[in-house]
Amino acid sequence: MSVERSRLPFAPAALALALALVFTGGARAQSLQELYEAARGYDASFQASRALLDSAQYRAEQAKALNRPSVGLQVAATRSSSDTPYSSTLNADTNSVSAGISGSQSLFNRANSATIDQADKSLSVSRAEFEAAEQDLIVRVAQAYFDVLAAQDTLGTTRSNKTFISEQLASAKRNFEVGTATITDTREAQARFDLATAQEIAAENDLRTKGIALDTLVGRSNVAPKGLAVPVVLPPVQPPAVDEWVLRADAEHPTVRRAALGLDVARLETEKARAGNLPTVALNGSIGKGRVSTSGDLAAPPFSFNSSGNSTNTSIGVTLNMPLFAGYAIQNRIKETLALEEKSRNDLDAARRGVAQGTRQAFYGVQSGLAQVKALEAAESSSQLALEATQLGYKVGVRVNLDVLNAQTQLFSTKRDLARARYDVLLGSLRLRQAAGQLKPEDVAALNQLLAR
Repeated sequence: MSVERSRLPFAPAALALALALVFTGGARAQSLQELYEAARGYDASFQASRALLDSAQYRAEQAKALNRPSVGLQVAATRSSSDTPYSSTLNADTNSVSAGISGSQSLFNRANSATIDQADKSLSVSRAEFEAAEQDLIVRVAQAYFDVLAAQDTLGTTRSNKTFISEQLASAKRNFEVGTATITDTREAQARFDLATAQEIAAENDLRTKGIALDTLVGRSNVAPKGLAVPVVLPPVQPPAVDEWVLRADAEHPTVRRAALGLDVARLETEKARAGNLPTVALNGSIGKGRVSTSGDLAAPPFSFNSSGNSTNTSIGVTLNMPLFAGYAIQNRIKETLALEEKSRNDLDAARRGVAQGTRQAFYGVQSGLAQVKALEAAESSSQLALEATQLGYKVGVRVNLDVLNAQTQLFSTKRDLARARYDVLLGSLRLRQAAGQLKPEDVAALNQLLAR
């Protein structure tokens, strides 16, 4: 028996697109760029990171208020009464109303200046964390996107494999009926057909699961991702040297930048602790107006009195506070912050080493993936030739049905593995840029150019 070449899945991208249309009711296929933009406005983790960055900006402005003037308004109204029978004044009632404005301005406070610098560093930390969250979102969207494409390819090859096996089963039954084959061929083909049916069910469920994950990430229903353009051309790694990637990662990775800023914050904390031994100088001023009225009775004539008047008070001055002794609290605080500074320095070293290791692993992973794709492309061509030769041998009687089934299974498995390897390389290239701290939204647009139009 021979099988027509047109029945074999030589265009996995086109097959994936057709399967996507089947599972989405003919919906328009969507690109990686489109789904990434949708995820930016929907993903809860990314939105939380954006809100955290906004809050850090306001927190930095709060710290800057330490070096800005503060002004307050005070208003008071009081009434007092006195009754002293053994005094010249038998009783008196006093009413007073006053209003004033007071303000202060720090002239020298090293601890406040260090706190402001720390707030600026903390804002930079929040920006680095937001960049990391953005890079994580890109990778998560790409992972879900290519998972769906891989599941579509797996289902497509599984169904093509099942169709091929059903034809082999029908052929084995006919040959057994005419006496040119044994019952063994029929039973072997039937066993493979039953296995292919089970694999098809599992592949359908896997595609459904991967589709739900992508829908949940981007906030849409029945998403149909576009497949890779044919012929598939995978871009090489640029720059091609791993040391260049490591150098970039050491300078740009958000984790390294966070750790470096953490060390700066720790140093400023030590500076704040040492400022406990320094004086502080502040400018203070106030202005106020009031009115006081008093009425009462006297023991001698005239027997009653009533008086009132306005008052104005102004003051301005400079206050200097100099700490002399605080029970060794300042000295021990300095020792504590120096120890914490050493911890931050070790954290920075650990971050640099971890990022360098991750970058090297990601680089070699992409290089290995590219080599694997080339090997699988060669294996696909060899498996196709082997299947055709086995079919010819079966037709002339030198091969059995099991040989054809094995050759066909090998071809479809190779096609499935090749498609998965290509997706892994594309995803690995994004992970490499993430490991080096260079992953940007522009990289999504570049990857989007590899998809079918």
